[in-house]
Amino acid sequence: MNAMNDARLQSALLDPMETASLDQLRAHQLERLRWTLQHSYDNVPVYRQKFDALGVHPSDLKSLEDLAKFPFTGKSDLRDNYPFGMFAVPMERVSRIHASSGTTGQPTVVGYTANDIDTWANLVARSIRAAGGRPGDRIHVAYGYGLFTGGLGAHYGAERLGCTVIPMSGGQTEKQVQLIKDFQPDIIMVTPSYMLNIADELERQGIDPHKLPLRLGIFGAEPWTGQLRGELESRLGIQAMDIYGLSEIMGPGVAMECADCKDGPTIWEDHFYPEIIDPVTGAVLPDGQMGELVFTSLSKEALPMIRYRTRDLTRLLPGTTRAMRRIDKITGRSDDMLIIRGVNVFPTQIEEQVLKVKQLSAQYELHVYRNGNLDGMDVLVELKPEFEHLDDIERQAVSRELSHHIKSNVGISTRINICPCFTLKRSEGKASHVVDKRKAV
Repeated sequence: MNAMNDARLQSALLDPMETASLDQLRAHQLERLRWTLQHSYDNVPVYRQKFDALGVHPSDLKSLEDLAKFPFTGKSDLRDNYPFGMFAVPMERVSRIHASSGTTGQPTVVGYTANDIDTWANLVARSIRAAGGRPGDRIHVAYGYGLFTGGLGAHYGAERLGCTVIPMSGGQTEKQVQLIKDFQPDIIMVTPSYMLNIADELERQGIDPHKLPLRLGIFGAEPWTGQLRGELESRLGIQAMDIYGLSEIMGPGVAMECADCKDGPTIWEDHFYPEIIDPVTGAVLPDGQMGELVFTSLSKEALPMIRYRTRDLTRLLPGTTRAMRRIDKITGRSDDMLIIRGVNVFPTQIEEQVLKVKQLSAQYELHVYRNGNLDGMDVLVELKPEFEHLDDIERQAVSRELSHHIKSNVGISTRINICPCFTLKRSEGKASHVVDKRKAV
């Protein structure tokens, strides 16, 4: 009876568009898309120039399929018009500014009106609720605060849902664990790679995570595998749920995995229209086919995005609990792909093979190097603490097992370096698993 009552409560809490039919959703998207295209054309010179160059006008959108006639937006557009050249409202209407780290070039700057902030909070609240969060839950936010959208996005959404927020931010792993032990949160929001660090620290301090009230982890900001989900759930005794977002589109809360199906993030399609394209030709691909994810915002005022190329590789799947479509696990980014002796390799593919070997932890690095005219890759990976006692012969057997998995499933030969526990560099935010030594040559 309790489960039935909870299901009824959840149904009552759903936003109207979450229960809309597919026809209602598509009509809603078409109306909002027409507004977005006109808003962008009228107020962003870059978009007016792009539309005019292709000979298209917002009035040419007669159906959702007509969106394919319009130009793409890329990160380079934001960088070329740094800092505020893509904004569609005067600066006095911009309530907040966020920006990327700019580690690979000029930072990308995003702005929000008061209405945008309100929409964002509502969508993150919707996401937390869909993942299993409830009003009154304590939420430990370990995403970084500041210009990065993760911390404040999670924070305002949790408050909007009626939760108690613990705004820890990233880093200070020992203090993270102290607060989890002392404040007894129900939910943690953090990158999955940093959650591994927290799990290591819990074990180092002799704290059994299964005896804590923590029941739910909402993990995002980087690609992660089903194998890593299993690792986090078994080590911590929690449900691990996938949240998706990116700063240019809004931040966290663009899509969220739902607790009642746990089958990939549902895109909040009433605010974001998705497409999958061929990353080389730009052609729109049918649902179910792998390609690059593209988003058009439907309600953003300060920074509308028209067909923004995320570089994330995935596919669109039918909705399950809602008419809105889902995205499959992100397999990688088109700009993160490594080509090793003609084979396309993504770090997540290696992670899947690492986690098949019971003696190995999820802490790994990929060192790519040039050997004459050929590229090579070393995989550095830590043993789990309970296998630290393995002798050289046993470690060699573990190396051979991992090498075999990678060769059989990924298609490349690698050298495996088994490292002692806690020797590889830990991430305090988004993980960076690749050390490309070819760039130094």
